[in-house]
Formats: sequence, structure tokens, C-alpha cells
Amino acid sequence: MDPVIVVGAGPVGLAMALALARHEVPSIVLDQGSGVCPEGPRSAVLGAESAAFLERLGYPRAASDAARWERLSVWRRRQQVLELDLTDHPVLHLPQHRLQRGLRDAATATGLIQLVPHSRVEEIDQDRDGVSVRSRHPQDGTDTWWRASHLVGCDGARSVVRKLLGIRFPGRPAVDRHAIATVRVDLPFPGEARLHREPPWRGDREASARPLPDGLWRLDWRLPLGRPVPSEPVDPHATWPGLVTGDTLLTRVKATLTGWCGQLPRYELLAAADHTAQQRLAARFRSGRCFLAGDAAHLHGALGMQNLADGLRDVDNLAWRLAVAWHLPPAFGSEQSGGSLLDGYEAERRGAVGARLRAVDQAMPLLRPLRGWQQTRRSLLTGSFRKHAPLLTDGLLGTGRFGGAPAYPAAPSGVPGRAGAVPVQRATGRGTALSEQLPATAPGVLVPNVPVVTTEGAADQLYARLGTTFLLLLVAPGTAVWSAERWMGAGLMPRLAEVAAALPVPTEVLVTEEYPGAGAHTVLLVRPDGHLVGITQGCRAEDLQALADGARGGPSPLAGAERSA
Repeated sequence: MDPVIVVGAGPVGLAMALALARHEVPSIVLDQGSGVCPEGPRSAVLGAESAAFLERLGYPRAASDAARWERLSVWRRRQQVLELDLTDHPVLHLPQHRLQRGLRDAATATGLIQLVPHSRVEEIDQDRDGVSVRSRHPQDGTDTWWRASHLVGCDGARSVVRKLLGIRFPGRPAVDRHAIATVRVDLPFPGEARLHREPPWRGDREASARPLPDGLWRLDWRLPLGRPVPSEPVDPHATWPGLVTGDTLLTRVKATLTGWCGQLPRYELLAAADHTAQQRLAARFRSGRCFLAGDAAHLHGALGMQNLADGLRDVDNLAWRLAVAWHLPPAFGSEQSGGSLLDGYEAERRGAVGARLRAVDQAMPLLRPLRGWQQTRRSLLTGSFRKHAPLLTDGLLGTGRFGGAPAYPAAPSGVPGRAGAVPVQRATGRGTALSEQLPATAPGVLVPNVPVVTTEGAADQLYARLGTTFLLLLVAPGTAVWSAERWMGAGLMPRLAEVAAALPVPTEVLVTEEYPGAGAHTVLLVRPDGHLVGITQGCRAEDLQALADGARGGPSPLAGAERSA
């Protein structure tokens, strides 16, 4: 079977190759640059979900490469309107060149990923059995043909893959614009990320400071849109002359630092750029055997939203689907590659990002900084800035409508009435009554990171087991009291192990003491990306088979052959 070609060696492209490698799928990463990210002002904010995903991919030093925020505060003029304690909700902030270097080191450590720099994609040709790609070396002009089972375009906002596939990229070319700078300085609020609306010094409507490792800070200033912007996608971090260079930037840096510190502290300006927040969504995320992910598929960054987080969710959603299709026997590969298994990627991810963009459009009028009568009028009609301030933290922290994990529409399970509500026999004073119990997680929602025990008796966290197989999670209160050797051969476990082995997808059995809202003997089927497929009460083999079939895009193509043998 030919490898998967990934175009682009940025964080999303490298994460895609690493995710495929975890499924034992080889890949070729084509990048038109050198593959090395230069140091600059670009940075990445990682919530708990993104950090756990990167650790699973083989980048465990993300936490040590980053600064950890302890607090997040929102100010307006001279008053603090919101403060969040982040001690128990880790948020990591690291320079993008460190993130990319960590992922690249992980990629070179596996023998399943071939990194090919200086390779600009010039031509894509699909057929029934695969994809042919022609790349060109930008220096000597030599062409190379590559052959792949599938192709994933992770080549950024100005994606060559998207253009060669003829996929439109409509949207709003400029929603917000910011000047950004990396500064070495001691600020009087260490470990705190701060967003300041209408600060008391003149000249800025909004300024923010976010701590980075090694005593560095990322400073942002919201700029007026003013200058006409092109209708075509642009590099979101392209520098526009005159905005963040020379005296204009230095004046802004000095005024901001003086406003926060009372006097101008010693500082060192290391890098600066102009960031344009766009709202764009590709008309399609899939064209035959080719897919788009990350900035090539969607752009958003207004109100502090993190496009990287959604790019990593693209990777998590698509990698396991490609792996299932890649590992199918050749006789069924082409049929399955066009089925609902891979169609589900576009349906889920495009729908989730589209909903996020609509949420931003609805909230933007409430959150844009205004002055004078406009601010007074808005306060009278929709409430004060203090009321809406929590929305400003959602995108930045990866929570709520702007940043939280999406809930995908539940796929048909083939088990009417059993995918969500679970019939439970509940003992009462007068005998046994049939009632309904609904676990806290509905189908399509990301499951919580509960403690689990493997069939070997090892204690772990659920998120640490994600990524390579489906999971069958049995809720069995009291198992922690007994050794694994005792309960592995008792109760539902022998039958559950048999059912897991017979499912049409690789499946691991786990046990948990408790799961929010679920009673004893509840069995949950969880996808490799952590989203719940469905629930049964007890070990119903037919129900679990139907759930697994629905998750993989339909009945196993081998089922008919097996029955006729």
C-alpha cells in the first residue's frame, strides 16, 4: 500500500504525519521550505486537550518548552473586570518555532515518516487506486513524481493543494488586525495573561500581554482595519510595512510598558509582525482521495481564537479514518475510500468550524471596543462590558463556543433507542423497576478524562489510551478493590473481551470505577479521537457491532465474504 502524502511541514502537517505513524501508516511530508521554522513572534496557546494530544503524538516536552499561565485577567480602563485562576486548568504558551522543532524531532525519531524539504507541489492527479503528485525543487527546478494512497493538504492559508483541487475559500479577509511583538521584560504581574480594553494611556483601544518562557512576553495591540485588504487569502502573520516597524512600534511598546509598570522598565524588543485575523471556510474539506486540514481548510483568529487547536482536531479526526481505510485489504480499499467513513471527516469538522465562525460573528458586535456614546448605547441595549467579558476568554483558553471541543452529530448507530438513553434495572423497595439513565456524555461529545485500568491491571488515564484504537469502556464500581487477575475472568469481562476481538475495528477494553451519570455495567464505545460513538447496558454484542459499523462508515466489506465462506 502506498504511503499518505502530507503537504506542509508546519505544526498541523507534522502532527498529521505523527498521528498516522501511531496507526502504523507511513507518510511522506512535502514542504516547499527548509522545514525549519525561524524564530519570530508567532506563538501557540495549548489547552489541556491540545497538550494531551501532542504528548500522545510523541512531543512530551511541550510543558517544559512552554510557559504555564497561572491567571487570566481582563481590564477596562483602570478597573479589573474579570480574573480567572488557571492553577487547576493548565494553559501552555510557547513560541511556534519551539513547537515545530519538538514535532519535527518526534517525526525524525520514527521510521514511518519521510521529510522532504524544498518540494513545492505543482500537480495532483487522482485515479481509482491512489494519488500521483509532482513536486519541484525551487532551486534547481528538478521535478519528482510521488505516489500515495491519499493526500492531506496542511500547507497553510495560501494552500497550493486547495488551489490545485479547485476548492473555493470564501470568507471575510480581515476581521481583526493586531500588531504583535516579543519583548524581554519584567512585568508586575508574572504568570498572568492580561487583556486590557481602553487602557488609560492614549493611542490604543486594546492591548494584551501573555507570558512566554525564559522571561519573554508576547504583546498584542488591536489596530484599526483602515487599510484595504486583498480578497485573496494572505499569510495571517505577514508584515505590512509602516505598522509594526520603526518609531510607530517603539512608541506603542514604551507607552504600554509604562502604563502597566508606572515607569518605563528595561526591555529588549526581539521580534514584531502584523497579524490579520480572517474568517474563512473552505467550500469542501475533501476531494476524492485528497483532504484539507488546518489553515488550508479554515481561518479564524478573532477574539483570541486559536486556529491551531482546531487544526489539531482536524488531525485527530482524520488520522484514524485514513488508518482504517489504509489497512483495509486492497480489494476493498477503493470502495471504502469513497464511503461515508472518510466523508465523515468533512461533515464533522467543517460543520464544527462553521458553527464556531457563526458564534464569533454573533458575538463580535458585543465585544468590539467602542467609545463614547456608542459604548453607552450598547451597554443600555445589551449589557455592560463586564457582563460579556467572559466571552473574551473562551477562544484564548480553548473553552466555550469559541474554543471548546465540539460535539459532532451522532452517526446512525443501528441501535434505535440505545445510542443515548440506557435502560437500567434499578432496585426499589417493591422490586425491580425499569428506568432511564443518561450518561453525562451524549454520542458525538468528547468523553471526560477519567481514570481507567487496562486488562493487564495497569492504572492510566483515558486520554493516554486514545489515538490508536477504539476503546470499549466498562463502568464497574469496586474493581479498584480487587486485583486485575481476579476480575478479568469474572462478570462481563470474558464476554466483553470476545466482543472487542470480533469488532470490525481494532478495539481495546478498559475498565473505570465510575463515569459521570453512568451506572454499573454501562459499556461505552469511544473513537480513537475521544468522541463517544454510543452506549449499551451490558455486553450486547449485536448493539456494539452496529455501533462500530456505524462509526466506520457502514458494515464491514468483509462481512458478506465471511458469511459465504
